[in-house]
Amino acid sequence: MTDVTTTLARAWSLRRRDGAVMGFTDHDRDLVFDATIFRAGTGLSASALVQSTGLSVDNTEAVGALSDAGLREADIRAGLYDGAEVTIWQVDWRDPAHRQVLFRGTLGEITREGGAFRAELRGLSDPLTRAQGRVYGSMCPAVLGDAQCRFDIQSPGFAAVARVQRTPDAQTIDLPPLPEFPAHWFDEGQVSVLDGPRAGLTASIRRDNQHAGGLRLHLWQGPVPSIAEGDLVRIHAGCDKRAATCRAKFANIANFRGFPHVPGDDWLVATPRPADGQGAANA
Repeated sequence: MTDVTTTLARAWSLRRRDGAVMGFTDHDRDLVFDATIFRAGTGLSASALVQSTGLSVDNTEAVGALSDAGLREADIRAGLYDGAEVTIWQVDWRDPAHRQVLFRGTLGEITREGGAFRAELRGLSDPLTRAQGRVYGSMCPAVLGDAQCRFDIQSPGFAAVARVQRTPDAQTIDLPPLPEFPAHWFDEGQVSVLDGPRAGLTASIRRDNQHAGGLRLHLWQGPVPSIAEGDLVRIHAGCDKRAATCRAKFANIANFRGFPHVPGDDWLVATPRPADGQGAANA
């Protein structure tokens, strides 16, 4: 009689942000169930699952090798696995109908080391541990153009379309001159690719430099794959989240979501001073 513990294997599926589903197993042969092929030999494994009560995050992670047959580094760098849904089963490989779910959750932080990766697994209770509610601060928490901000980022004077002339590196883009826009108009803005194989890519702009040769955009982080020469891009003006900028640049102060008059930490150590600045000697 076969010991059932010798016929058990682990299988796990990943549902990426783009809807693609991938299956993996630590068994030496592929397994098939739930209309998914769980591939063997992908180099993926999981540490011991530690389930806990309460709202703490389950203590587990997945590790594996990056390969074209399994998980590709380019896909991880592109963010396709960020927040991917994860389900892990314990399966009787003789009859996969006999299985039980060990874990459900999402992928957390992913780190890469050489040809391998390490991914944190976050349980279903993880969202309940996050701070909820509104934060009261001087800066606006809304994203420019979203439902809270309500500003139309397609408004004339706040967006431009141009062809990329050069890409000195993955975080720098050169565009033709755009003299109608003031210097640093696109600081903290966004660039989106409109055509070609990289259509849909977006990146955040750190700052812009106007010069005689054109407009240079410095990105916070280059997208994957990188924006290339000849791509048609749309760039949007940026917002630094300050009330003065909302009023002067966007004329949108009615929708400002921050609280610029709330005292900051420095108010706690402030001392009174006379208006003439002469100090207590003239009191």
